Order: sequence, then structure tokens, then C-alpha cells
Amino acid sequence: MPSAAADIPAGKEKAELCIGCHGENGISQMENTPSLAAQPDQFIQWQLIFFRAGTRKSEEMKPIVEQLDNNDIRNLGAYFASLQPPEKKADDNPDLSAKGKQAAAGRRCASCHLDSYAGTKAVSRLAGQREDYLLKALRDYKSGARAGGGMAAMAEVAYSLSEEEIEALAHYLAHL
Repeated sequence: MPSAAADIPAGKEKAELCIGCHGENGISQMENTPSLAAQPDQFIQWQLIFFRAGTRKSEEMKPIVEQLDNNDIRNLGAYFASLQPPEKKADDNPDLSAKGKQAAAGRRCASCHLDSYAGTKAVSRLAGQREDYLLKALRDYKSGARAGGGMAAMAEVAYSLSEEEIEALAHYLAHL
């Protein structure tokens, strides 16, 4: 049986569960919580599946994902992918961004996340993401605390990053 097409209005309705943490229109105002606006459809779906399966752990997400069926996940992916990304922030530290750009090139981040860092398919959008969340994600990949999806690739990349490189990457990507 072919899978049903995603229903964006149903996804928007189900996203009411998400607003408290991930913000109105998927733009987070909460520390260490990612913005979901304009994340690739498949990326959102896979992360929800990883949370639901327990491969990706979060005490905050666990009670939410337990309520989601596969249609909800499909609809949420389509809904968040349909939203406008966060507005570009003024760069208050261009020197740090330059170091981040250099680190991103050296680690070949664009080979998975695209030259625009908008992500694709099951690979996350990094451009315009919250800087504090990018710091947390990179540190979690480096320490092995985060699993799921591109875990093997991200763990390998992040493991060798210095704290200075992590800070520069997070700053650069947050200001794209």
C-alpha cells in the first residue's frame, strides 16, 4: 500500500504540541532548543522516529513523541519544512565567523549540509540555527552523548574538534 501524502494543515495542528519549546512558526526562543522552521522534511521525520524509538534521548521529547503515530510524524515533517527559516542575525563577531567558516571548509561540513547549510533530505539545516543549540549539539556529538541519524559521520567529525573550533562553527552557522 502506498504511503499517504503529508497533510500540512494536520501537521500545523499537531505542531501545537511543539510551540511551547520550539516556538511560534518553529522559531525557538528557548535556550538549547532548536528552531525547526525550514528543517528538511525527512530530517524532522527521522529525528521524531529516533526520539520515539529511544535511540535519541530527551526527557522533554519522550512524552510528546509517544503520542505521535507515523501519519503525525509525516505531517509534522512537511509542516516544519514548509515554514520560513529564522531571519538572519547581524554578526557581532565577524572574526569568529571567519574562523568558523574556515573550520566548516576544513571539516567538509557542506558535503552533507550543502553549501548553503540549508540541509537536505535527512540532513539538518544549520544556517540560522540557535548558536547555543549548535554548541550543545556539537559538544554532544563530540562526547558521544548524541546518537541518531548521521551519528557515525557527526561523531567522527566532532570528536576531533577543539572547543575553539566548536565555538567558531556554532557562531558562523548561527549567523548565516
